[in-house]
Amino acid sequence: MTVHFIGAGPGAADLITLRGSKLIAACAVCLYAGSLVPAAVVACAPKAARVIDTASMTLDEIVHEMQSADAAGHDVARVHSGDPALYGAIAEQMRKLDGLGIAYDVTPGVPSYAAAAAAIGCELTLPDVCQTIVLTRTSVRSSGMPAGEDLGTLGQSGATMAIHLSVNNLATVIRDLVPHYGEDCPVVVAYRVSWPDEQFLRGTLGDIRGAVKAAGITRTALILVGRVL
Repeated sequence: MTVHFIGAGPGAADLITLRGSKLIAACAVCLYAGSLVPAAVVACAPKAARVIDTASMTLDEIVHEMQSADAAGHDVARVHSGDPALYGAIAEQMRKLDGLGIAYDVTPGVPSYAAAAAAIGCELTLPDVCQTIVLTRTSVRSSGMPAGEDLGTLGQSGATMAIHLSVNNLATVIRDLVPHYGEDCPVVVAYRVSWPDEQFLRGTLGDIRGAVKAAGITRTALILVGRVL
């Protein structure tokens, strides 16, 4: 028995990897976060499979489902949005499984920053403009940032920024990056990339906040900042 952590990609059912799709189709149990992963992504699960939306479940409840599957000898497809290596919250599940002696593996997925760049037709690294991408987020009440990883420090590099889970902190993003990038630096706010209601707001550090407020975007958005845009 194995728990397969699977990256579902940014949302579109056809942006999951072939390996991920095959694993879902072969597992008797499928656990997915319905608030971030569309049901269409797990529609290929076997008809008799136990398919559970874990959006309202605690970590212990999720692990209990994995234990029950292990006892029955059933493989589990644990489906996460994007790529599990980025803000996927798989480490805490892996630690639990290690303690229980339950085997697991990881299948990568298309990350949101790559899907956003593809959708807007932009290469995020360009010779003589930028050769570095910083994947980061901002501090929130439930999850702070380690010392030295604040945007003010990271922004000194001038790298292309892909800022996750931070559209509610847009004022802070702008305040910390303007000294390094300038108010005229291009910004793209990518909302629900590859979902039917996706939106892309273009602007600069000087004016993007107004556009985001007007659009009513408060969550599920990626902020891209940099001259490559």
